[in-house]
Amino acid sequence: MNFRTAADIVPGVKLVEITPATGVRLFHDAARALYAGDPNRIAPLDKEIEGVFTPAKNSLFQNGEAVRWVLQDDGGRPLGRVAAFVNHDKARLREPRAGGLGFFECVDDQAAADALFDAARAWLAARGLEAMDGSINFGDNYNHWGVLVEGFEPQGYGMPYNKPYYGRLFEAYGFREFFRQYTYHLDVTKPLPERQLKFAEFLLKRPGYAYRHYEKKNSAKYVRDLVDIFNTTWSDYMEDFHPVSEKDLKGALSAARPIIVDDFIWFAYKDEKPIGMLVAFPDINQVLAKFNGRLNPWNKLRFLALKSGKTITRNRLFLAGMIPEAQNSGAISALFLKFFRSVQRRPHYREIELSWVGDYNPRMRKVYEQIGAVLKKTHVTYRFLFDPSRPFERFTNEGGNSSLRRDAVKKPPA
Repeated sequence: MNFRTAADIVPGVKLVEITPATGVRLFHDAARALYAGDPNRIAPLDKEIEGVFTPAKNSLFQNGEAVRWVLQDDGGRPLGRVAAFVNHDKARLREPRAGGLGFFECVDDQAAADALFDAARAWLAARGLEAMDGSINFGDNYNHWGVLVEGFEPQGYGMPYNKPYYGRLFEAYGFREFFRQYTYHLDVTKPLPERQLKFAEFLLKRPGYAYRHYEKKNSAKYVRDLVDIFNTTWSDYMEDFHPVSEKDLKGALSAARPIIVDDFIWFAYKDEKPIGMLVAFPDINQVLAKFNGRLNPWNKLRFLALKSGKTITRNRLFLAGMIPEAQNSGAISALFLKFFRSVQRRPHYREIELSWVGDYNPRMRKVYEQIGAVLKKTHVTYRFLFDPSRPFERFTNEGGNSSLRRDAVKKPPA
């Protein structure tokens, strides 16, 4: 394949690779400059983004690699930025073999966007990849994942915000919609629908089922349960799923300890076997909005003061799942009731953000809608095939990986 350089596409511009010599601040400052004056953008912490690109903190670097660039004009001003990455073990699990493009930011200029897309495409193709998905994260899909196409408002923690024209830039280059991710909001100042409330209360009383919230003092047990549920559930949904380890989650929960509220994390058990969980955190974006991505010593003190007050009025549900054999049990409704009541006990909380649920998961969307949640935001994960003659297949998750799901969902005849 012959690929264009940035200067071929936009004369006078240069593509700068992020290296120890350039420093990582160039990458973060590019985004700050592009969003200057945009009241909707809440900058993620520089330190958090750097964790994604630090091999000691991201297990996907085990047989994986990543690169980052900033696109500058002839005066050194940023026009955009992008990262490309691949974990070769994951890429081999699906056809076509796909790498990732992420943390994309760009001015409203197709030529500038093409220069960034071309750089990522060339880098991935040189490593044997056949497609690229974007804009995604080199890590967990519940953070920094997808291109916002509806709901241009301040996002919950970990949910990406971008300018309204980003979808157009992707599609004009040739990206196609791989799947959609829907985010719902639930007003906790209103009661749950009566029918759902009665159903959930009935389920809470069923023999053999138990519902317990996380406890910091007993964190080792709940980490084990979370790993068990997460790996069992998500391996069923994603053929290229990368299992999490107790070490991974223990580290993540340890880092999140300052913001964890024990009874915002719930587990369901059947005969003492963990079968489901809900994991939510206070939406610290309502505090981080004041820091523009920088958490210096003074901002750390401000963060702790604001977190302990009533600045945070919303929490974000990061994960909700039931193992395959429990997905028809109704236990998810009982879990939601426990979680909802925990939030209601804190009167300054007004809202729960339920994010995100894929368009390939109508069951969970139905659960959200039945409890009165309203669709507020839509993100799209795009895919670009390097070989334009190859048939494009949208992600549907038909069949999944478990025998239960393969028996339950059949592909339509050709």
